[in-house]
Amino acid sequence: MRTFFRNLVVAGLPLLFGVGAGYGFALSQQSCGKLVGALFASKCHGRQLEYQILFQTAGAGAGTLVAAVVFTWVEHRRRRVVQRPDLTGGPS
Repeated sequence: MRTFFRNLVVAGLPLLFGVGAGYGFALSQQSCGKLVGALFASKCHGRQLEYQILFQTAGAGAGTLVAAVVFTWVEHRRRRVVQRPDLTGGPS
């Protein structure tokens, strides 16, 4: 059960990074109507959504890299514990 939750957390990292990047971008932006006026507000909103999608994609990519590094480190550590050498030098 512990392995399942560990893998679930590692698999969820790209999703969390992507949502966090998109949400962070959305919070940092002001209203399009204030920036460009009422005439171009609809075009600005579309462009803003495109950038938010790009930020989500970049965040998911970064999360994938982090998840790969974390999973590799955890597996390497687990295998090292499982394959501990015999300290007596003789057959076991």
